[in-house]
Parts: sequence; structure tokens; C-alpha cells
Amino acid sequence: MAGPSHHIMPLPEFDKPVKILIVASPYYKDISDNQIAGAKAEIEKAGAAWEIVEVPGALEIPTAIGIAERMSNFDGYVALGCVIRGETTHYDTVCNDSSRAVQLLGLQGVCIGNGILTVENYDQAAIRADPAQMNKGGGAAAAALHLIALARKWGSATKGVGFTKEILLAGDVDSKTTA
Repeated sequence: MAGPSHHIMPLPEFDKPVKILIVASPYYKDISDNQIAGAKAEIEKAGAAWEIVEVPGALEIPTAIGIAERMSNFDGYVALGCVIRGETTHYDTVCNDSSRAVQLLGLQGVCIGNGILTVENYDQAAIRADPAQMNKGGGAAAAALHLIALARKWGSATKGVGFTKEILLAGDVDSKTTA
């Protein structure tokens, strides 16, 4: 029985080059290879460039993205990994913490497509990773591209975050030294 269909947005178009970092965990190598193939194809379809870096597991993916965001010039990131439920609660920890860390980076303005699969078994992962089936790697790349397009549309920040008035430093008597 076929499930409900979902809308897939057309890829954005860019007038300036786009450079994306794919951060992948090859813990399940064949799953990772399929995710990467799907992500590369989607990125290339949009005319963007990509680089890839591998990390040991899903927990290291957000850390690598955070480092790259601070120390490089990528426009966006694709997080690719796979967590398959096992016999312990480690699954819950890895799923929750990797997802939370990716989300926190996104809320800080980092353009990330999250393709970290969290599944019950290997067969579910294989179907989701396969570019000819669910293509979650390609979907994560498309998400990153859409976020990059939004960031470029809205441009650089023009207003501060938090306080809207200048804050005087403690002990300031001339009302000129602000934080």
C-alpha cells in the first residue's frame, strides 16, 4: 500500500557560487555511500560545489560542522549518518544528542540539512539511504540549499540580538563607554 505523497520543492537557483561541506559518518559504509551519492547528485543538480569529510560516528557530525563553520568558508552543510536501534539505550542518547546539536547549530544561523537516519533496523536504513528509493541524503542536501537561499535572500544581520539599547559598563561616569 502506497503512503501519502509529499511535496518536493524545486531546488533554488543561485547567482553566486555555493560551496557545501558534506559531513558523513561511514559507520555503516554502504548506507553512508548511498547517502553521499544522493547528496552529491542533488548539490550538483543545483550547480553547487561540495567537499566531504568523514567522522567516526553521528555524535561527531555536529562537532565537525561547528568547527568548519568557525574556521572555513562553507555556505552550508549536509549532515549524513545512520543510527540503528540496538539492545541498549545508547541509541536514544546518540539520536537525541546528535539531533539536538544539529538543531542548535541551525538556530544559530548555520545552514544545515540533517540527514542523520534514526531507524529501527538495517532494512529501514537501506531504503532511506538509497538514491533510487527515499534518497534522504539528497533530501538533506536540498534542505541545506534551501536554507542557503534564505540566508542569501535576507542578507546579513541588520539588527542586534537581545538588547535594543546600549548598555553602560559598570562604573561608567561619562555615559560614553558602552558594552
